[in-house]
Amino acid sequence: MSTSPSLPGPEDPPSSRTPGGIERRSIDYVPGSERHGKAWHLWPVWFCGDAHLTTLAVGVIGVSMGTNLLWASVAIVSGCLFGTLFMAGHSAQGPHMGLPQLIQSRPQFGYVGALLVFVVALATYVGYNAFNQILAGQTFHDALGVSASGTEICFTLLAMVMAFLGYSWFHKLQRYLSYALIAAMLVFTVHVLLFQTFPQGQLSFAGFQLNPFLAQFFTAAAYQLSWAIYVSDYSRYLPKTVNTRATFWWTYLGATIGGAWMMLIGAASSALFPDLNVAMALFRTGDRVFGGFGVVITVLAVIGLITSAAQNFYGSSLTILSAVDSVRPIKATLTKRFVALVVAGVVAVFIAANADDNFMTEFGSFLAIMLYLFTPWTAVNLVDFYFVRKSRYSIREIFNPRGMYGRWDWRGISAYFVGFLAMTPFFVTVWWTGPVAEMLDGADIAMLPGLIVASVFYLAVCRNLNLTEERRLIAQLDADIDEFGVDGMAPALDPEGTAATSARTLSGADRGLS
Repeated sequence: MSTSPSLPGPEDPPSSRTPGGIERRSIDYVPGSERHGKAWHLWPVWFCGDAHLTTLAVGVIGVSMGTNLLWASVAIVSGCLFGTLFMAGHSAQGPHMGLPQLIQSRPQFGYVGALLVFVVALATYVGYNAFNQILAGQTFHDALGVSASGTEICFTLLAMVMAFLGYSWFHKLQRYLSYALIAAMLVFTVHVLLFQTFPQGQLSFAGFQLNPFLAQFFTAAAYQLSWAIYVSDYSRYLPKTVNTRATFWWTYLGATIGGAWMMLIGAASSALFPDLNVAMALFRTGDRVFGGFGVVITVLAVIGLITSAAQNFYGSSLTILSAVDSVRPIKATLTKRFVALVVAGVVAVFIAANADDNFMTEFGSFLAIMLYLFTPWTAVNLVDFYFVRKSRYSIREIFNPRGMYGRWDWRGISAYFVGFLAMTPFFVTVWWTGPVAEMLDGADIAMLPGLIVASVFYLAVCRNLNLTEERRLIAQLDADIDEFGVDGMAPALDPEGTAATSARTLSGADRGLS
């Protein structure tokens, strides 16, 4: 393994980007000739993807519910260790498939059936970014006295520019940002551990309370799992030869360390300043390190949030194109990705601009519902990849509206809804609380039954799949995909970013279809 970081931009094969370094591809397959990078490049992407302002707020749950800092910290670390397992499992799919995350759902849900996942993902992306805009604006206004609306506009524009530049720029910018974040977080952490005195009882083993502990554990776990909807978007350009374990562990370590560390900073800041919101608590605690450090760490947390918002915009543009392609097959182009990105940006800005005073309060419940909707999906997708089809898929058939995976797959869809229904007694929202959740005094553990029930059900209904015949067809269909592309044609890109055609097209017989 190389020990010296190399920038992903110059490593890119010319066909994968424009002369200005803008990514040309979107939902289309990345052929072997354009694969590049190393597994460790994923560490800074997911460290920065987690080490930001929104993550800070997740760490406050346990302390705000009455548990002390010690037990909140245990719940945070264990929750992140658990939840990131699933997210990192998805990351390992990228080098195998060479596709964005959500379009990989077609083998489980069908060509059209995957629209169910796409719609939920779009709501999550747009909702998150509306929330992120407001959070960044409020934070800069409270801490620095600058215009909240002006901050929101600048925040969104910077995130959209980064999303348009694409894959290599994420890896490049987040690598540099990770150095600054690590330095600032180390200074903050050392000062808090050595020089700050917490209120009485905050570090006592006697302060354990079950319900706040469970709430913090599962909130941290579900938050980490939420990255699953686009995690392999950032590993799909890695060479096919990259070890699956390496992809998993570099993603897991980056996301776990970035997420847990920032949540712990949020919990500690809240314990020191319980009467302040978490952003101002961070700011005040930072100023205790030395004058002006509160500004430094707050600004870095917002910059980290910009990169996270850019990932949401990037993912939303790919998901919009995937949804359109499910209704009417399209050619993936740079222009189409730009248009989809603008649509996602406009909708997010509109929601943020028209949000009322209840938006920030109710948004937590909205996100909880989105996570409920994604929990059975992640179970179905991972079980299919690792235990049913064991990473063997036909990329060409994923883009074939009448292919082997069908338009609607009852196995994945039924497993999804059975898993979702199993979660409903455990739901906790401002609108409705399930009976089991009420027995637990509001602790939300819905993620656990959702994962278990959806996984077991999907395994059971897949027992009659003819995987031997499916694998035979895959070997025939995709034998020359890196040479001739998904359409059976050479995968070179024209300046617009459209997969150019040449030479050879597969016939119906070639595809093994009648």
